[in-house]
Amino acid sequence: MTSPSPTPIELAALHRRAFQLEWLTTLWNVAEAVIAIGSGAVAGSSALVAFGIDSLIEVSSALVVLWRLFKAAPDASAEQIERADRRAHRLVGITFFALAVYVAVDALRGIFFRSVPEASPVGMALAVASLLAMPALAVAKQRTGHRMGSRALEADALETWLCAYLSAALLIGLALNSVLGWWWADPVAALAMVPFMVWQGRRAILESGSGEED
Repeated sequence: MTSPSPTPIELAALHRRAFQLEWLTTLWNVAEAVIAIGSGAVAGSSALVAFGIDSLIEVSSALVVLWRLFKAAPDASAEQIERADRRAHRLVGITFFALAVYVAVDALRGIFFRSVPEASPVGMALAVASLLAMPALAVAKQRTGHRMGSRALEADALETWLCAYLSAALLIGLALNSVLGWWWADPVAALAMVPFMVWQGRRAILESGSGEED
């Protein structure tokens, strides 16, 4: 059963909630990037550095959605909202491809040069914190985006789910390296993330053009 369209008051409330969620995403991921890249550089962990780069790319995705929210306020016309949302959706899709390229290159470099990461308690703690926080944030974005009819916000929610997936893969890779000395688990864990990134990026870009007129 299709839920009724939100009233203007509900739409304004959803708009404010979307702003809050995207600002929270931005602040969280900036802090996450600083910690991940710093501790990854010290430990020589390609997966941890990749996780930090992912955080920066997710910041860019959140900023794109914030642009969409600024560009199309709740009182904007349906055409203005659709146009802004479609452009934002496409840009979010591009961030998936940017992330996939970086992670693939960095992980393959780690495997080729046999980069052996050191144990990183800070990185493991960060992965656990992200694994706990990201699913809740992703669900909130999905629900808000669905209620608003914003495909861009829903795509950004999937990128937040990807962050949770990256957190799990990062945690497994760091743990296997720390406990069993499997240095290759770190870049392999990062490389395993790439197909989903490419798939999701392609999907977002295709969907962003599905409503355009020829």
